Amino acid sequence: MVNQGRKLEQAAKAAWLSYVAGKTQDEIAGIMGVSRQTAQRLVAQAMAEGIVKIRIDHPFAHCMDIAAGLQHKWGLEFCQIAPSDAPEAGVALMVADTIEQWLRRAEPLTMAIGTGRTLRSAIAQLPHIDCPQHRIVSLTGNIAPDGSTAYYNVLFTLSDLVSARSFPLPLPVIAPSMSERQAVNSQPSIRRLIQMSSEAAVAFVGIGTVGENAPLMLDGFLTQPELDALVDAGAVGEITGWAYDTHGALVPGLSNDRVASAPIPPRETTLVIGAAHGSEKVPAIRGALRGGLISGLITDATTGAALLSG
Repeated sequence: MVNQGRKLEQAAKAAWLSYVAGKTQDEIAGIMGVSRQTAQRLVAQAMAEGIVKIRIDHPFAHCMDIAAGLQHKWGLEFCQIAPSDAPEAGVALMVADTIEQWLRRAEPLTMAIGTGRTLRSAIAQLPHIDCPQHRIVSLTGNIAPDGSTAYYNVLFTLSDLVSARSFPLPLPVIAPSMSERQAVNSQPSIRRLIQMSSEAAVAFVGIGTVGENAPLMLDGFLTQPELDALVDAGAVGEITGWAYDTHGALVPGLSNDRVASAPIPPRETTLVIGAAHGSEKVPAIRGALRGGLISGLITDATTGAALLSG
């Protein structure tokens, strides 16, 4: 027992010299009067015995803990958390980095892209990327209610930065009527694009609110009475125009009957990454998580902590 205690004491001393004093293995060997190999073995023994406790004192350590917690709680395949000191910029940069990582893959793939302010900010952070082997397809229409290009549709901006082939959906985000939506979605060229989006390896989508200052109303796609009807029906959020309730179930009827966007890709085969942040987005993000509408999430630490506690 005495001998064992002495060995642990030596291991603890070697570990302190290594991790606290910052000594090299040669310096540890000289101080302790042992060989370099013995010094290395003592440090390894300290780790194995649990003597060494490593603490990383940086905001990203907290972010990684939140990400791990969210992955465990919600069964996410992917999660990244930005520090909360500059959430908008941090989330946009993380989304941009993730998009870039996918586009730099050598194997050809299809990426589906949604719309929204967070995605638009992320695209602005991307460098030029040469990736002609890939395809990028829009999940949403690119036509605003007045017939102009929808401002927050990001595919056109993205296509200026990357050499992947891009496939826009030449549709309104929300059609004037269900019959018009059915007519445009039944066109063979549109059906091919919707099929392509369903086969994407990865999709990036924004998560919008449906309450006060909802993007669908601010951008002119829905009127206030139409938005009020969604709220009365229990809607808490929307993804590419599809409104859903607190359980992540699509709200039946109402504006969902007129959404011309492609369906959210199947999470069984597509990694669907939602990007959103802010306390006002928490109910919408939580609903998307509960319903399994997304299988990945990029947000900030404050929002992530709220999603862990609720």
